[in-house]
Amino acid sequence: MQSIRVAAVSMNSPLGEYEATMARIAEYASQAAADGAELVLFPELVVHGHCTPNTWEVAEPVPDGPSVSRLVELARQLGVFLSVGMSEKQRDIVYNTQVLVGPQGYVGRQRKLHMSRDEGTFYKGGSEIAVFDIGKCRVATVICYDNQLPEVGRVAALRGAEVILMPHAAREGRWDDSPESQARVRRKVHEYFSAYRMRALENACFCVYTDQAGRAGYVDSLPPDHMNQPHHPGGAMVIDPLGRIIAKAQLDEIRDETIIADLDAAVIAKARSHPNYTLRTRRPELFGDLAVE
Repeated sequence: MQSIRVAAVSMNSPLGEYEATMARIAEYASQAAADGAELVLFPELVVHGHCTPNTWEVAEPVPDGPSVSRLVELARQLGVFLSVGMSEKQRDIVYNTQVLVGPQGYVGRQRKLHMSRDEGTFYKGGSEIAVFDIGKCRVATVICYDNQLPEVGRVAALRGAEVILMPHAAREGRWDDSPESQARVRRKVHEYFSAYRMRALENACFCVYTDQAGRAGYVDSLPPDHMNQPHHPGGAMVIDPLGRIIAKAQLDEIRDETIIADLDAAVIAKARSHPNYTLRTRRPELFGDLAVE
């Protein structure tokens, strides 16, 4: 791995506002590139919205759909890699997909493996854990709820991942518009997802987390205060292979924001040269039960 500067964009994705969302993706990517970011992570399902009722209608082919084409052109213009969440349709089946594009074009995709709550109504789970070499580092994507299963990140690390991207559309917590309520939810969610420090530590990987931020709208079929409404408290953090949070979003307001961090190759080299580096000392012959349904 070589050192690389990354950005994590936490932003809202209002339902039914595709063009405005794409414009904001371009704006935030341009700002991150101007700040020297070489890899920019956007949230899960940011392009088309999270569990929007018309998911099947708006989902697109990957990589041949219009949104990927626009993202490829944006990455080419800015000279950066972009990881962006969207609804993918293949043979009339819809997947929760994170695409990776770069200055030379489309790199690859990761489909979410495990569905959370009502997501199975909209999406089918993927069946692959992909790792992509983008030159300075090898990158894997573990989408939202998949991060709750440590085996996913472990397999990615065993396949060579040095950076694990963690895009989210997490619906954790409810808030009103008061500063106290927003701060309470942001702090609670930050504490909860800080547990991803263990994903970084146990695999000696950098982890980059971001969440959608704000109320994306209201789904008419659900009560306004239902836990499955697409309301996301937002937040972002970057964790190094020693389990340290090296950058994080503010904890007071639910709003769009970008964080930037330098991933120092010397840190991952230190972590992976430790005598107790778990990917070297583990005994996989004892773990057969993990593969039993």
